[in-house]
Amino acid sequence: MKQELLQAGAALALLAACGAAPAQVAGTLSVRAGVTHIAPRTDSDNLTAPSFPNTKVDVGSASALTGGITYMVTDHWALDLPMGLPFKHSFYGDGAIAGVGKLGETKVIPATLFAQYRFGAAQAAFRPYVGLGVTYSRFFKNRSTAALTGVTGGSPANPTTAYIDNQWGLTPQVGVVWNFHERWFLDAAYYKSFLKTTAHLSTGQTIGMRLNPDVFSLGLGYRF
Repeated sequence: MKQELLQAGAALALLAACGAAPAQVAGTLSVRAGVTHIAPRTDSDNLTAPSFPNTKVDVGSASALTGGITYMVTDHWALDLPMGLPFKHSFYGDGAIAGVGKLGETKVIPATLFAQYRFGAAQAAFRPYVGLGVTYSRFFKNRSTAALTGVTGGSPANPTTAYIDNQWGLTPQVGVVWNFHERWFLDAAYYKSFLKTTAHLSTGQTIGMRLNPDVFSLGLGYRF
């Protein structure tokens, strides 16, 4: 009897271990919630005439609450769709107008669809991955300041306004998933979005910007 009980206990322990093992197998759907930080690496063109020579802009970083949905197409290939609240970025004077301070701000929603390849076995606790995505960046709620009006020849009665072109860009990605529970996991990723856009001012001037941001994301996820 004692031997039978020991065997039964061992069998139950093995079943429990198998049931608790994390799996990212074909057909698995997971969701996550967390935070993302976007740090543009701005390379600004000169503001078109009439303007001071070497009139450029810089773009500040922004963070927002984000999440995402991941679907495992196979045990190794996945489709991932990040989602979240809009990011609010501020624009500052650079080059010849570096001392004027904040010129304006904009909100952006970067919609990206990633194709990911996940290394290791489906049951592995840690699964590094690489991805490549296509990003559509939509800019909206553009606001300008008196500083922008001042450097572009506007007036309080006729302040300078701006809008920014929406653009597409490629986004490579690296990351890792830590499956610390049968269904719960942590997802950490870094990606680089290659994005160039143009700001159009109500004065008729334009300025091109290569933003090419570094993006860092961390999320707590649940697997169905």
